[in-house]
Amino acid sequence: MPSVRPEPQVLARRKKTRQIHVGNIAVGGDAPISVQSMTTTKTYDIGATLQQIAELTAAGCDIVRVACPTDKDAEALPIIARQSRIPVIADIHFQPKYVFAAIEAGCGAVRVNPGNIRKFDDKIADICKAASDHGTSLRIGVNAGSLDPRILKKYGSATPEALVESAVWEASLFEECGFHDFKISVKHHDVVTMVQAYRMLAEAGDWPLHLGVTEAGPAFQGTIKSAAAFGALLAEGIGDTIRVSLSAPPVEEVKVGSKLLEFMGLRPRKLEIVSCPSCGRAQVDVWTLAESVEEGLKGITAPLRVAVMGCVVNGPGEAREADLGCASGNGKGQIFVHGKVVETVPEADIVETLLRYAKKMADEMADDADGAQTGVDVVAY
Repeated sequence: MPSVRPEPQVLARRKKTRQIHVGNIAVGGDAPISVQSMTTTKTYDIGATLQQIAELTAAGCDIVRVACPTDKDAEALPIIARQSRIPVIADIHFQPKYVFAAIEAGCGAVRVNPGNIRKFDDKIADICKAASDHGTSLRIGVNAGSLDPRILKKYGSATPEALVESAVWEASLFEECGFHDFKISVKHHDVVTMVQAYRMLAEAGDWPLHLGVTEAGPAFQGTIKSAAAFGALLAEGIGDTIRVSLSAPPVEEVKVGSKLLEFMGLRPRKLEIVSCPSCGRAQVDVWTLAESVEEGLKGITAPLRVAVMGCVVNGPGEAREADLGCASGNGKGQIFVHGKVVETVPEADIVETLLRYAKKMADEMADDADGAQTGVDVVAY
């Protein structure tokens, strides 16, 4: 059995979009799809905000957004932008003066919502000049809940057509000023509306697209909605950066987004636990076994596939396919390494034995990759 898995296949080629930069992160073109999140702290609390950014960075976040609704928040931006290890996007609503403050502060990008910034259209030429002078990109963020009143009146509600018309109109205003360093989002809380809007927008131009289901909901519901929407679009090659919007700690958004990209073949896979859901054939407590292995492998950062199986039907085959696995039954477990049985141990020793092999294999993989690291994910089937 090969010890190195082949490169993941993807469902569709990425749609070719123009490439921009958010700080040092390329977005669009042939750049990897990036994962974003947003801090929940008050931005003017610099210590708390930087601490949360550090936690998001450690979880795999590529780009972070911070709110800027007040003068105090704007004053904090230079320090936060300078000390953050990942690019910072300033989130601006209502007051155009904060757009300029964020650009001056050195933020990697500024998110603007044309639908709720007063006299926004009149400021576009000045915004374009300031952004160009500082090398700052923008995101035109069109949301169902804050659609331009003129567009809302025309369509009566935030239809896909309304979202796209608003976005294309605002994009044209920037392009008339010769400014092209922006990406677009057309977010909606409804999965079908959101998917339809992004499909239409992808057909209308080559702008890099930021995917998001806005107000997706609590962790379970929001994860399902985001996976459904992102999966549909990414499978068609649409999307250059994503944010999973959950009513949950922002680190959870990063975990979900990263896993989604991994399983779509759009990001290198990390540690994967393949475990059966248990059934009447199981001869061991697979749920407890899998949870114990998952907990024990939390610190592993190597791209291992570990199979935890509970019966003789699928167990041996799955264990052989994995880098490391066990096929359990009759009070014992066979331990497989790269398809070969290396030990047979009592059921009580399965977890300890798997963890021992996993840590040894992870160390060897880290040495082979000169210390390069990845992370952890879980698959159940």
